[in-house]
Amino acid sequence: MTVKQLRAFLAVAQSLSFTQACERLHLSQPALSLAIKGLEESLGGRLLIRTTRSVRLTPEGESFVPLAKRLLAEWDNTEELMRQRFTLQLGRLAVATMPSFASNLLPPALMAFRSRHPRINVTVHDVINEQVIDMVRDRQVELGIAFEPEAVGSLAFTPLFVDRFVAVVPPRSLLAHHDRLSWETLLTHDFIALQRPSMVRRLLEQQLGERGIRLPSAFESHQLATVGRMVASGLGVSAVPSLCARQMEELGARCLPLDDPAIEHAVGMLTHGELSAAALALRQVLVETLGRAEPVAE
Repeated sequence: MTVKQLRAFLAVAQSLSFTQACERLHLSQPALSLAIKGLEESLGGRLLIRTTRSVRLTPEGESFVPLAKRLLAEWDNTEELMRQRFTLQLGRLAVATMPSFASNLLPPALMAFRSRHPRINVTVHDVINEQVIDMVRDRQVELGIAFEPEAVGSLAFTPLFVDRFVAVVPPRSLLAHHDRLSWETLLTHDFIALQRPSMVRRLLEQQLGERGIRLPSAFESHQLATVGRMVASGLGVSAVPSLCARQMEELGARCLPLDDPAIEHAVGMLTHGELSAAALALRQVLVETLGRAEPVAE
């Protein structure tokens, strides 16, 4: 049973005339007759009785009319829904991103996306970097924004910009009066680190270790917000990606450029397999709005 056959049957059933049905569907009479015959063969019985003078419905044909109308309505609705999704007139999209990115750089990108595609609903999951990777890998979201993972595996990573680590110091410490700090100076104070298996922690330990610098930790926390509060309270110092600098400042800490060595890492988009039209559109907006972004602290 095909859509073409259903349309042919309804056109004849509503007009009880093959001639009028042909005009309505822009079909020849042989083509219309063939469509009706094919439908009857697929269903196993006659739906119409046609004589040289008239056309009438069989009892089965009469009972099939409302069913055929419902099937065609559902088909047309489905066809229109999918057309709207492919043309970005309708849709839903789920994105996972680090909280620091979600609260700082993502809103302007979403504003640009919304102005182009106002009927696409976007759900943002602001989770830690490791969860972003897991959610993309498990296909819970189509698009993730995170630091470049150590091994992408089946994922694809598209870099957007390079982020640089900054020093986080208490606002009333002597360090806060510097224009910039070196790691040697920063590590003369108690260091507050993120707990393992945080990617930020691993990245710092790896890059500092390559330069023979050991990363001590007087305090550890799982949440960046807690790290910021602890530094602001004067418990010690820390280092975070510059994406987090605004959050640290709002928590009461002071952020400064950090050198010798300058530690940088790429931030970009993670995907897994083919993307929907909505996800492709958002990816394009992110590239346009963030592809030239610079580290927050220089």
